[in-house]
Amino acid sequence: MSKLRFYGLMIAIFGIITFTLQSFSNRLTCPAKADKTSKHMYSYLALGDSYTIGEQVPMEENFPNQAVKLLTERHFDVAKPVIIATTGWTTDELAASIREHNIKDTFSFVTLLIGVNNQYRGRSVDNYKDEFMQLLHTAISYAGGKATHVFVVSIPDWGVTPFAEGRDRQKIAAEIDAYNAAQKTIATAHQCHYIEITESTRVNGINPAYLAGDGLHPSGKEYAIWAERVADAVGAEMKK
Repeated sequence: MSKLRFYGLMIAIFGIITFTLQSFSNRLTCPAKADKTSKHMYSYLALGDSYTIGEQVPMEENFPNQAVKLLTERHFDVAKPVIIATTGWTTDELAASIREHNIKDTFSFVTLLIGVNNQYRGRSVDNYKDEFMQLLHTAISYAGGKATHVFVVSIPDWGVTPFAEGRDRQKIAAEIDAYNAAQKTIATAHQCHYIEITESTRVNGINPAYLAGDGLHPSGKEYAIWAERVADAVGAEMKK
């Protein structure tokens, strides 16, 4: 074999080896590209009472499910919400049910809306503060210890609705304001988000389109307003 042919063969072999090594290196770095396009599934726990479960409206029209729908439309991959809520629950009854459920999972974010039945039954704001704070600590633990992933929703004013006909509407409003002031102070001190929806219920609470058939609870149209505010706050936090 001539020297010229030998050198040509060696150059060809070197080129094949170099190409093979580059291809192998490229395969090693491919997973990093795949990670950028992989989806992250968010999980959601909703804690509350009739206003969370959506008394007298289809399940898909309560505010947790509408919020998930909005977040999904905004390209957040959110699982169906886990809801612990029943009509009539007070803070202590919600706490007892949470203990009974004994959920071990943590969630990407948690909403907490509770207190209207405390007010309805004439319980003191001081009692509410103690029990609400305990529930907030529980919510934070379910959010993996991330207080900024907990979203407290203000208590609606049922006193403006047809159901409250003949009652002292001003007294109800003042008590709801006191409850909301207490929970906002506690939520803010714990660095949780506070979402105000009370004024919307005062504006829309006399409009049948925004009420369920019982003349007390919101319709899906009112819940859509709450869901928009929840989705805005959650979306902004999840982007951080």
